[in-house]
Amino acid sequence: MSSWTLKSIPPHDWFLCLDVGSYFDHEHEPEKVFEEGFIRPIPVGDTDVIVTVFFNGDPEDPEFHIETAESLSKDEIALANKSLAKILGTDMDIRPLYDQAKDDAVLGAKLSELYGLKRMTRANLFEDILYRIVQMQMNHKPTAKKMMFKIREAYGTALMLGKRSLPAWPRPHQLMKADPANIRKLGPTLRKGQYLVGLANDIVAGNVDMDHLMECEPQEFYELITNVKGIGPTSGQDLMMMRGRTDAVFPSNKKGDEEKGLRRWIIYSYGEDPHNTSEERFQELIHDWKGYEAAALEFLYVNYVLKEKEEKAKK
Repeated sequence: MSSWTLKSIPPHDWFLCLDVGSYFDHEHEPEKVFEEGFIRPIPVGDTDVIVTVFFNGDPEDPEFHIETAESLSKDEIALANKSLAKILGTDMDIRPLYDQAKDDAVLGAKLSELYGLKRMTRANLFEDILYRIVQMQMNHKPTAKKMMFKIREAYGTALMLGKRSLPAWPRPHQLMKADPANIRKLGPTLRKGQYLVGLANDIVAGNVDMDHLMECEPQEFYELITNVKGIGPTSGQDLMMMRGRTDAVFPSNKKGDEEKGLRRWIIYSYGEDPHNTSEERFQELIHDWKGYEAAALEFLYVNYVLKEKEEKAKK
């Protein structure tokens, strides 16, 4: 058994994430995480291990306590922390955003209400893309999560959590030889199965460089990711939010005369017409977001999620 502490750049209130279902996978019950910990498989080098994560609950001095059943070396813990930092957002420093956007007409209040929010993602960009492809055009996200879990069972490494099995996420070399028709039997469409297998093959062949996608500037990321089969403009912008970085771009994506994607939602949030907003005006609206576009958008998203929950509770 190994245990260690992973510090996060403050402010960070991870408990805010427990209200956001999209951050979690099929096997998770967020309401139990506070007591039982956040449990998930992560890649550690060439192997996969199950970690249990506990948050200390202090936004100003945030720490995560990590436990594994396996005994990990110092180097393996460092690799585990790389995955955990992306999942939890521990390396994201959004302190400047609180200063530069405190008077923003839309964002200012949300920075106070959701103080310490940082987006959760998955352990690496490959996992994020897999899930994004599976859940595209599906309104019932729990079903999409179940489909992704079945793909993990079929192609990922089988790990044991006590007496039950918890599958790891498949690596590209595990998924590249899959038959899309067999993936279809697990729930996703045949076309989505083709996208998943195609991406895995492109990564193994070196045609898609995950490390470069994580490190490149937002505009380049958007251009590269939307060249991946199965990833359109809106998905490309969504995936940009999942790199564990603060910055992003929101390119215009008009179909006919209607603006689509994240830009449309942002402009609506500021009470203006997204279909008739110039590039200059859009940049004026998000001036206070500069350098922290991805982090800023997450405050709008989580606020929306919480408002939707409140409305459902009233009915």
